[in-house]
Amino acid sequence: MRFALYGQLADEFGTPLWVIDEEKIRTNYRKLKKALRANYEKIKLYYAMKANSSLSVLRILRKEGACVDTASPGEVLLALRAGFSPSQLMFTAPNVRNEELRFLLDRGIKINVDSLSELRRLLKIGIPDFISVRVNPGVGAGCHPYDVLGGKGSKFGLSKEKALEAYEVAKHSGITRYGLHMHIGSGILSVKPFLKAGRKLLELAKEAHQGGIEFEQIDFGGGIGIPYKPEENEIDIEDFSAEFLGLFKQKIEEYGLGSPTFAMEPGRCIVGNAAVLLTRVNTIKNTSSKKFVGVDAGFNTLIRPALYRAYHDIVLEKSAEPSERCDVVGPLCEASDFLALDRNLPKVEEGDLLVVKNAGAYGFSMSSPYISRPRAAEVLVKGDRYELIREREGVADLLRHQRIASWLE
Repeated sequence: MRFALYGQLADEFGTPLWVIDEEKIRTNYRKLKKALRANYEKIKLYYAMKANSSLSVLRILRKEGACVDTASPGEVLLALRAGFSPSQLMFTAPNVRNEELRFLLDRGIKINVDSLSELRRLLKIGIPDFISVRVNPGVGAGCHPYDVLGGKGSKFGLSKEKALEAYEVAKHSGITRYGLHMHIGSGILSVKPFLKAGRKLLELAKEAHQGGIEFEQIDFGGGIGIPYKPEENEIDIEDFSAEFLGLFKQKIEEYGLGSPTFAMEPGRCIVGNAAVLLTRVNTIKNTSSKKFVGVDAGFNTLIRPALYRAYHDIVLEKSAEPSERCDVVGPLCEASDFLALDRNLPKVEEGDLLVVKNAGAYGFSMSSPYISRPRAAEVLVKGDRYELIREREGVADLLRHQRIASWLE
């Protein structure tokens, strides 16, 4: 841990503060790309920018050769601003409005359609030269029920029968280039769910191929997790790649699918452990039942603990052995406003700096100005070099898009 640097950054830029490590992002991306390329040449990685949409993070990954998976027109515009070309973008989202489909079509953005409704509405607007269908393979996995995006009851993707119908509709419309897509969940630390879902997806690819669909790309989505808890083990990415791509190569040969591009959409495994959240202790409150450590970061800053009961390791700037159990709580008027519950920490005092680890994925991107608390700043670090890459919001930002109705003046 770089406590001296963290203390310096907290003093200079204030807290709460996101600190992103450029070298860690590059290392994570290169490791995954190398492992996949060792088993199959035609690899394409679409960074799932919903995990962290900072322009600097996007620019780092563009320089590494990544493409981008987007989920809103805003993400498309951010990716283009970061230097990606439209051909490097994929759009994947459910329940897309017609004006959003027109926006994507006008810019030549490839789309993973999520429903027959979406496909038919798109075709009334225009005919893209490429279309991909998001399939629910009947398999879901994730580190929390809200992270499970496939299987029975999921709102995402098409069933096998509806997907085959979608390809027929697309073919009759004149579309000539095709992809296939799934995304079963997030935070997965085993290859087994990918293999189970992958088999089903490739069986569907075989049936679609028999109906005249030639796949340019087969996209297995994202979902590779990172260990958050001390007892969790990091997924062995070399073994994962060998086993998963072994299945892929076996099935595309067996089914006569040619040599489609193998695509994935990593997000969390690229940026999750590449950032920390710095927060300052402002209040210590001892009650008859527990000790509360009050900090300046609440669920408006990092919502994952409140939303998912997610675990983030928390360490102190000062080095000491854990000696007391406490709740780390934020400044919001909500009982769910916590970063950690019943956590064993060293003795914490007012003024201490806490470092919340593994906060790079779904941290700032899910933050909000709830209770009119402006969002935190971001700093990018490279070795001993650092730079502010997102200014801390202020009250002016809260007022910018509001007005008082004229009859109330």
